[in-house]
Amino acid sequence: MLKKIVLTGAAGRCGTILRPALAKMCDELVSSDIVESLTDLAPNETYVRADIADYASVAGLMDGVEMVCHFGAIVDEGPFEQLLGPNFIGSYNVWESAQKAGARRIIYASSIHVVGMHPRQSFVGIDAAHRPDSFYGLAKCFTEDLGRMYWEKRGLESVHLRILSCAPVKNARALGTWLSDGDLVHLVERAIDTPTTGFAVIYGVSDNDRAPVDNSKAAFLGYRPRDNAEQFAAEILSQEGAGDPTDLAQMVHGGPFGTVELGKGGAAAAAKGDD
Repeated sequence: MLKKIVLTGAAGRCGTILRPALAKMCDELVSSDIVESLTDLAPNETYVRADIADYASVAGLMDGVEMVCHFGAIVDEGPFEQLLGPNFIGSYNVWESAQKAGARRIIYASSIHVVGMHPRQSFVGIDAAHRPDSFYGLAKCFTEDLGRMYWEKRGLESVHLRILSCAPVKNARALGTWLSDGDLVHLVERAIDTPTTGFAVIYGVSDNDRAPVDNSKAAFLGYRPRDNAEQFAAEILSQEGAGDPTDLAQMVHGGPFGTVELGKGGAAAAAKGDD
């Protein structure tokens, strides 16, 4: 049992799913976001409103922390200036304040969009080169490199969860990218309770027959997903019909993020849930 976990982005989809499980893993859970309040707090959970782009606000969460689950961010493409505070500076604020407070590890909601421009048929592994598809993906690349640097220079462990699609299956792409709610919880539990991790990367995806990524080099984390999107395949494929190999959104790992103009959130918004 951990003494204290801090969760940023607690009001988001993933944060909402994780809060009950995290509360069971620690004596004290501090959940944080920019909304006014949260409902259904666990008996050992407190909510603190904080802007992760403000260092003092983030540092105020960290006293006595052992693990940080950093899920706070703008979850879409947008102008660089809009993402700079929460998605870039926010990550630095979390790592720097957590390290100063003596945290042992940070679990970070990274994204498939760090490798979003790799061809979808390439079955990328966790060691694939960064090829971001957007400013949003670039922020995830920045934070993965930040995490590696803080491990190698300051000894702060981190596990970077390259989430594919943590949302209901609504299209053919999601037959490969789906991460179920239960598998998300299992993934974060393994990222927390694995004895040592150093700097680690793992794809957040369920045990889908059509999964387009390779987690074999992250097997030491003990993540063994249980759910499979194939249960939705017949219905989804009958609705969508044949794919289009001339559509870049169907041919790269980033999906619609691969075709959206830099700084524009329109097409990327269609992939909401790709964290």
